This record gives sequence, C-alpha cells and structure tokens, in this order.
Amino acid sequence: MRLRNASLRTKVTALLVSLTALWAFTAWVTVRDGLNMLGVATLNTEVADPSERLIVELQAERRLTAITLGSVGTESRRREAMAAQRKRTDAADAHFRKLTGGSGVGLLGTPALERRIGETRQLMDDLPAARKAIDAGRVNRTWAAAEFTAIVDSIFRVYDSLATLDDEELAQDTRTLIEMNRVRDMLAQEDALVMGALTAGRFAEGEQIRFTQMVGTRRFLTERAVAELPAADQEAHRRLVAGEQFTRLRIMEDQLIEDPNVVQAGVIDVTRWSSDAQPAQTKFTQAVLTAGSGVVERSGPVAIGVIVRLALAGGLGLVAVIASVVLAITTARALVQQLEKLRAAAWELANERLPAVVERIGHGQVVDVAAEAPPLKFGDDQIGQVGQAFNAVQRTAIKVAAEQAQLRRDIADILRNLARRTQSLVHRQLSVLDVMERRENDPQELRDLFRLDHLATRMRRYAENLLVLSGAAPGRAWRDAVPMIDVVRGSLAEIEDYTRVDVMPLGEVSLDGRAVSDVIHLIAELVENAASFSPPYTTVQVGGYSVAHGYALEIEDRGLGMSPRGHRGGQRADRQPPRSSSSPATPASACMSSAAWPNGTTSG
Repeated sequence: MRLRNASLRTKVTALLVSLTALWAFTAWVTVRDGLNMLGVATLNTEVADPSERLIVELQAERRLTAITLGSVGTESRRREAMAAQRKRTDAADAHFRKLTGGSGVGLLGTPALERRIGETRQLMDDLPAARKAIDAGRVNRTWAAAEFTAIVDSIFRVYDSLATLDDEELAQDTRTLIEMNRVRDMLAQEDALVMGALTAGRFAEGEQIRFTQMVGTRRFLTERAVAELPAADQEAHRRLVAGEQFTRLRIMEDQLIEDPNVVQAGVIDVTRWSSDAQPAQTKFTQAVLTAGSGVVERSGPVAIGVIVRLALAGGLGLVAVIASVVLAITTARALVQQLEKLRAAAWELANERLPAVVERIGHGQVVDVAAEAPPLKFGDDQIGQVGQAFNAVQRTAIKVAAEQAQLRRDIADILRNLARRTQSLVHRQLSVLDVMERRENDPQELRDLFRLDHLATRMRRYAENLLVLSGAAPGRAWRDAVPMIDVVRGSLAEIEDYTRVDVMPLGEVSLDGRAVSDVIHLIAELVENAASFSPPYTTVQVGGYSVAHGYALEIEDRGLGMSPRGHRGGQRADRQPPRSSSSPATPASACMSSAAWPNGTTSG
C-alpha cells in the first residue's frame, strides 16, 4: 500500500534497486562458479599435490615396515633404507602441513575439509609412537600396516572434501579419480602384506583372509570405478590389465587366495612377486595420473564457460543495468516534467484563466472557448492521453461557465423587463392617484387615496430594487444635491405606516444626487422594518447629526426586544429604551448599513 501511494521517483528508484539486486545475484552466482574453479586450482596445489606425495611416501614406508617386521634378523641395509624412507615421509608431512596451513585453504576450503586435514595431522602426530613400537618389535605386521592405512584413508577423506565442483560431470570424474586412487592404495596394501609374508616365509594369523578381502575389494572397486571412466580411459585400462604383468599378478593373487601354503612352499617368492607387483603399481599409477590429466583437460572448457558466463553476466549484465538505470532516470525525468507541466496548466486554469473567463462572461463580454482554452500538447503516450482528457475538461468547464453566465444574463434581462414594465405601470398609477388626490375633497376618500399612493410608492421601490438586482440602474436619478430632510421625507413616502414616524431635526445637510435613490430605498427599508416589528401604538423616530467623518442617521423604535446574542427559543430580553443607529453618510454617498434593535442588537 505504501508503494502504491509513493511518488513516481520512489517507484522508479525501487525498480532500479530491484534490477541492481537481480544483477548482483546473477553476477554472484557466476562469480561463485569462477571462485569455485579458482578454489579447485588452489586446493589442488595446496592440498592435493602435497597429499599425493605424502601418500606415496606412506605407502613406501608401509611396504618397508612390512618387510622389516617379516625379517628374522635386522639387517643394517634395511635399517638405513627404513631411516631414509622415514625422513622422506617426514619431509612430505612437513610439506603437507605447510601448504595446508596457508590462508588459501582457510579461505577457499570448507569446514569439512579443514576438519579432515586436522584428522590427518593428528594421525601423523601419532606416527612416531607407532614407529617406536615397530622398532621395538612390540607389534605385528597387521597392526603396523593398519596404522599407515589409517593415515592414507584420512587423506582420501580429504580428497572427498575437494570433489565439490558445481559442474556435475566434472565432479563425477573427480570422484571416479579418487576411487581409482583408492584402488591403487589397495594394490599397495596387497604388495606390503604379501612382501611381509614372503619375507617371513609364511602368512601370519589372519593375513591370508585379509589378503583375500583386499583382492576382492580392489577388484570390485576397480570395476565400479572403470565403469564411470570416459571411453578412452576405459580402453586404456583394459589394455593395462590385459598386459603380462597384470596377468601374472592376477594369477599369483589367485594362488595365494586358494592355497596359503604356496608361500611356505616357495612357489611364489619375493623376486617373482616384486617383478610383477611393483611394475603393475607403477603402470596403474601412471594410468591414474593420465586419467587425472584428462579430468584437468576436460575442466578447461568448464573454466572457459565459467569465464564466458562471468563476462556475460558481469560485464554485459552491468552494461545492461547501467543502460536500464540511464533509461529509467531519463524516462522518469521526462514523465515528471510532463506531469509537472500538466499540473501547472491545471493550476493556471483553476486559479487564473477560468476565473478571468467567468468574470469576463459575467460582464457580458463574448468569450471564444477555443481561444480561451487552447489545447495542451503532451504527446501521444499515456501522459498525452491524460493531457487530452484535461483539454476536454477545460473546454467543457469554460463552455459551461459561458452557458451559465448567458443563463444569468437572460434571467437578469427577464427581471429587468418585468421591473421596467412594473415601474412604468406604477408611474402611471401614481400619476392617476395624484390627479385623484387633487380632485377629491372628502377627507375619508382622500385618506384612502393617500394610502393607495403610499402602497404604489412601495411597489415602485420594490420595482427599482428588482432593477438593481438585475444589474440595471434605477429609473430615477438626481443631478443636484438633495437636502437630507427631503431624502428622509422621500423614504417615508415609500412606507405604509408613515403616520407613525416622527422626523427629528436633521440639520442643514445635503446628499449627493447620485446617492439619493439608493439612500431613500435604504432608509425606507429600515424605517419600514422598525414600524413592522414594533407595536402599532408606538412611534418611530428618525434623526441625524454630523459626525467627524460624515453624517450619522439614527432610527429608534419600540420593538419587542431581543437578547444581546439574538433571539433564542422565543426568549425576550428586558425592555429598555430602544436606540437605532446607522453608519455615517458622506455628502457624496449614503452607506446606511443597519438599524439597531433593543439591547443594541443590529439588524440590516
């Protein structure tokens, strides 16, 4: 509701804000993809690469540990090899800790990744104690291998946290690659277990069963992972496992699973196993690295697509937003200017043009509606249509005003014609009465003729008032000044109860002839009002005197009385000597405004 009642600028601003927010959201979604790709590259450098090196060194140390624990005696050459391998493992661990502890991993990595890196570090912190136990001979090969395998598995869980690409196909290839690395480690575990058994000359308790589980797990994981590889990588893997070394390795695995005594019988020795297992691991590692390179190559188009989307959504989207902002601002400004122009025209019509036209029409001037209401041009859009409607409104308003003024003039003409006719008849009637009064000698008849004369005079006054209302000038006029006593007598001649009026001394004062007719009518109205609203047995006194700024005329009567605030519910004020007064009248004009009733209350 607030937005509906808001101004146009507010609505346009809200539209621009929503458009900018939409662009920002779209750009952020695209930038997030770019950050994801950047994060993958950074995490690959700072997490995956050092982790891969650490896995290789841990696998090598696990193999040497199994061989050392499987030996009857401790050879100095093996101790030296073990010490050198441990140094390489520690160096790989230090490199891993350095890179994974950088700001890039903390900024681009997820909480799960940081937690799993911490788990790997904790397991590496426990490795020196396991080494001491191994050197002291307090543990067997199975326990020692499990220690190293646990660390490698924790690194694989770190890999799982890295496979978070938004591109589904690329993320699936990454997960498949991690699965192939697990298969490679299973092959390394087999190698370490078998090398320990061959060095000892027999399987320890449970090792043959564990070897069987490893082989089955590896083969299952291999089939599942290979099925997810691209066609080219699947073909490369088929060629790899069909080679002589993998074939002989598979045969030896089957022999060790079917008959554990082949170790004791010397059917499979260290040389035979190493000659096939080590090259097979190397080739399998190479195949995994090749598949990883393929994933990187396939990520190139994805990265390019992200960059293109970023350019489109960020660059072109920003250009579109800027263009929309400019267009919206200019459009809103044009609309506001048109609306302000329309508003100014409406106020001009309401406050200036229409009142002036009505005044001219009232004075009887002829008004051209087309000239007085020129059409306002606002274009052909919706604002222009509103302007056209406004043009129609102002034309109709001026036309109606002209028609109403013409109607008032017609009515005034009718009233004036009626008043003129009535005035003419009254003049003729007064002339006839004057002749009859001069000819009549009977006092009673003469009194009745005088009453008729006064009634006719009142009719003449009413007719002249009607002429004034119609806008015409009264028929009678005086060129010379008239004494005030004659003005008062003339007004008394226009009322019926003239015998009840006592004229007091008025002084030697004359009234300008142009105001005589109006003042006579005004005094007659006031005196008649006083006589009508006072008891018939009382008199009305009319007197006057000069004042500082003119002449004051006073009319006193004995009315029924009114309260100071006017008549309320038929109440009557206390009777007291009445006093009536009028406004001063100058020699040039007479502005007889009111007569006062008892208690000083004024009536016009």
